[in-house]
Amino acid sequence: MADKDTRPTTMMIAAMGGEGGGVLTAWVVAAARKANLPVQATSIPGVAQRTGATTYYIEILPTKWDELGDKEPVLDLYPGPGSIDVMVATELLETGRAMERGFISPERTTLVASTHRVYTLSEKMAMGDQRYDGSKVMEAAKQMAHGTIMFNMEKAAQDVGSIINSVVLGAIAGSGRLPIPAEAFRAEIEATGRAVKANLAGFDAGLAYAKGDIVEVLPDQAERQAPSRKPEKKVAEFKARIERDYPSEVHPIVMEACGRVLDFQDAKYARLYLDRLDAIRKIDDGRKDGDYKLTNEVARHLGLRMTFEDIMRVAQLKSRKSRFERVRREVEAADDQLVKVTEHFKPGPYEFASVLPKRLGRRIVRWADNNPEKARKWHFGLHIRTDTVFGFYRVRTLAAMRKVRRMGYRYHEEQELIDSWLELIKQAARVGRNMALEVCECARLVKGYSDTHKRGTGNFKRIADGLIRPAIEAGTDVSDEIARLREAALADPEGDTLTDALGMGNAPTPVAAE
Repeated sequence: MADKDTRPTTMMIAAMGGEGGGVLTAWVVAAARKANLPVQATSIPGVAQRTGATTYYIEILPTKWDELGDKEPVLDLYPGPGSIDVMVATELLETGRAMERGFISPERTTLVASTHRVYTLSEKMAMGDQRYDGSKVMEAAKQMAHGTIMFNMEKAAQDVGSIINSVVLGAIAGSGRLPIPAEAFRAEIEATGRAVKANLAGFDAGLAYAKGDIVEVLPDQAERQAPSRKPEKKVAEFKARIERDYPSEVHPIVMEACGRVLDFQDAKYARLYLDRLDAIRKIDDGRKDGDYKLTNEVARHLGLRMTFEDIMRVAQLKSRKSRFERVRREVEAADDQLVKVTEHFKPGPYEFASVLPKRLGRRIVRWADNNPEKARKWHFGLHIRTDTVFGFYRVRTLAAMRKVRRMGYRYHEEQELIDSWLELIKQAARVGRNMALEVCECARLVKGYSDTHKRGTGNFKRIADGLIRPAIEAGTDVSDEIARLREAALADPEGDTLTDALGMGNAPTPVAAE
């Protein structure tokens, strides 16, 4: 085995496209060379943004060239499991991949990783919530690594107006594992002459987090308030009502959901939200056990269902000042730079029907359902530049149409579906709270718009008609069966798994109603 002083320090970097992994590697290599240290770097390109990161591997000999004499070090080109001193991951799931491949060891590896997530294609495309559990990755990382420096590096970069690679460099310097002083990295950033001020700010932030001078504080969900985008008088009205009528443990969710509904439509719609939720709260009031889990869960799902996605909602979100600010921040635009923003829309028969009067919209939907091939041809691609006055005005005009949303077909359809779902929860609650909770969770099936919304609604109705309503009539608790069928419906977009599950369902076991 090589002597400790002559063994190279190894570092592996897993970075996604657009995060500056190549620049980060160049900074480290240049700093090592200026420190007169033997260094070698290689890279293995990834596939795409979220199907594989680009991997950079660096070996630095901690002995200066002057001390080596006529010896020529032989450095490796590829990383080996169990041989990494510093593992860098610019996103949390990349940490999981590094652990899976054996690049993080408790005897040797210092892990420098960001805790933020950029969701994979499979996570985004799933009908249900198929996000990986980040908390498990973090727990495993702390057990697997010799030492860890983990915080939300993306947010840290945004806070100082930089990008993530400079924050990562600061965290690497703060780890103390490389034979290069922090000032050498700072000098290299200045030598490049590009975005020096922003990169130095990011570097200093990463260094401060690594040394513990800045401690990441996670947001306290209990302190979240209803959004104040509407006039304070209206917000105060709902805040007072929630604090008066609801127990404190459900205040965070109810306030957040009520604020979302208020922002989606108006005060009248927010009152409807609370009126609907009041009926569920009274069920929990009647239990006398102080458990308001059903109210909490219904509050969450009801807030989402009442703020359904339609073209007005999309236009509203796309034309907000906060969104333009975020876009400028993400592309690192200076104050005197123009940013071109093009929005892509592709409305079809279902989108047009959603804003038309109820009867006319229903006729168009029926035609589209009966003529799917023809309906596919009636999709129009729209590219609207919202950085122009005319383009922005077009999108804001769409957003303003929410004032007449109540006249539209989609609004009436959604309200009927919501009322049916709530009534089913109330009936299930008479059988048992667990069954009511499972019926509530079936709201996860209904989401999106167009074909996605149609399939989800259809799956919900199949479960309701085939299992839930017969069980309610019989007074039978079928909580486990509802959960099984719901997960089957979320397993694939076409509903084949649900069809199989409905055909092989086990007979429910009757239980006494609570």
